[in-house]
Amino acid sequence: MKSAITVSLVPETAGGPFVFTSGLADAAARAATFGFDALEVFPRSAAELDRAGLARILTHHRLQLAALGTGAGWVVRKLTLTHVDPAIRRDAREFIRALIDAAAEFGAPAIIGSMQGRVEAPVAREQALAWFADALADLGAHAASRGTVLLYEPLNRYETNLFNRQADAAAWLRSIGAPAVRVLCDLFHMNIEEPDLAPALREVGPLVGHVHFADSNRRAIGLGHTVVPPVIAALRSLNYAGYLSAEVIPLPDADTAARETIASFRRFTAAP
Repeated sequence: MKSAITVSLVPETAGGPFVFTSGLADAAARAATFGFDALEVFPRSAAELDRAGLARILTHHRLQLAALGTGAGWVVRKLTLTHVDPAIRRDAREFIRALIDAAAEFGAPAIIGSMQGRVEAPVAREQALAWFADALADLGAHAASRGTVLLYEPLNRYETNLFNRQADAAAWLRSIGAPAVRVLCDLFHMNIEEPDLAPALREVGPLVGHVHFADSNRRAIGLGHTVVPPVIAALRSLNYAGYLSAEVIPLPDADTAARETIASFRRFTAAP
């Protein structure tokens, strides 16, 4: 397994679960100093992401791109894939499609989290899920055509009412036939929704595509009450070789959160 840490390029996310917020160059320098393998980047849009600059920075610091987040489509523009307005659903797809293209240039996936939306009147749940399934099939196929996958992140009940538990989301993905879509398992959301994290991960099985390495209080692993060894054991049983990415609140400060994360990563992933 590999380590990653989050950087947001979106000022509107201030106070959110992103460790670094002072730009790509600063984030990469600090991540490299602490010993991380990769950055998970939350850009304002594909058009506003300096891809050439990102490539130079990653190469200079010998880092990889773990993933690109698409959540600015919701935070900044209020776009979702399940909105009642077809124009908004269309714009949401195109926003995500552009970020899939950007991520694919680095051999990385894009993440659908908050842009999934939620079921709201007058839209029935069946209709919202039909729209969402069609979007994931379309965007997943696009990701596959670019040599990557698409990550779908089930969120907790306070952020969406589509799917909150990992097994439910995975079963639904299997039922709709979206082979290029994987599940992003966020330990913070799972601590709210799952009775036991390790069995939940095993139920997702080979669809586990990415892991947000966040403690129960959304702080760095080691600063909450998550019991980590069974989680790592479950991921090893699935032969998971992807990223454990710190999407955490930078408390008490960014450097402390990064330092605690990498220490926990090394402690828990050390060879048994």
